[in-house]
Amino acid sequence: MTELTPGAARKSLGQHFLFDRERLRRIALAAGPVEGRTVLEVGPGPGGLTRALLEEGAGRVIAVEMDRRFAEGLRSWPEAQEGRLTVHEADARLIDPEALISAAGGQTPALIIANLPYNVATPLLVAWLKAGPWRGSMALMFQKEVAQRICARPDETHYGRLAVLAHASTAPHIAIVVPPGAFRPPPKVDSAVVVFHPLPAEEIYPDIDTLEELTGAAFNQRRKMLRSSLRTLCADAGLDASQLLETAGIDPTRRAETLSQHEFRTLASAWRSTGAKALRQKSPG
Repeated sequence: MTELTPGAARKSLGQHFLFDRERLRRIALAAGPVEGRTVLEVGPGPGGLTRALLEEGAGRVIAVEMDRRFAEGLRSWPEAQEGRLTVHEADARLIDPEALISAAGGQTPALIIANLPYNVATPLLVAWLKAGPWRGSMALMFQKEVAQRICARPDETHYGRLAVLAHASTAPHIAIVVPPGAFRPPPKVDSAVVVFHPLPAEEIYPDIDTLEELTGAAFNQRRKMLRSSLRTLCADAGLDASQLLETAGIDPTRRAETLSQHEFRTLASAWRSTGAKALRQKSPG
């Protein structure tokens, strides 16, 4: 059995390592069998989850690690010499995952399975939610509160921008909760693995960028009525917020937390039909 790569966690990189083999196995399989599949892993650290993926038969693991200590250690593993493990030393926010998978000889759709560094988890998730058919199911570790925000439904406490974006292209659910004591060093909060299975192609909303723009404004002032929370965004595009909402069939006095996925999609489509996005891009500043 390959030994894990030694090295202390670095707070600046948001590192918290998990060594419990049974928990790691459950995470590796949370999104379904990995046997013969290509898996993208971000932030492998000493390689606990990497080892679990390889032991469960992953055809190829592509690990992205920005900490040189661990990147070099993983490259010394026998699986790296055999071609089953490819290690890319980089900031995962700056890579082109599809190109990386292709260059490594991986197959798509690829699974994404990772114990994400907490300080970059949200931007990585949003980028992957926008990904094309190269991205398959995902099993990702977050702080439990973030996981709850991702999976929340309308009128629930945690419902917000992340939930709308996640449900626009996937069906997310919390699969595993991990207490702080399971990690070294232990974080101050519980963690949770969220599994994201892609929606059928016909159910995916094609413009998550627009949803991101609208939900960012709507939930930024979540206690206000939508006609108020969207006022600045609409004014910048030369639009009236109440008129936009009425065009979408939404009462302007409602609050963002009450809108369903379908209603946010309808609002985004109404926003797109006005050409508002193009107007904003052409406006000064």
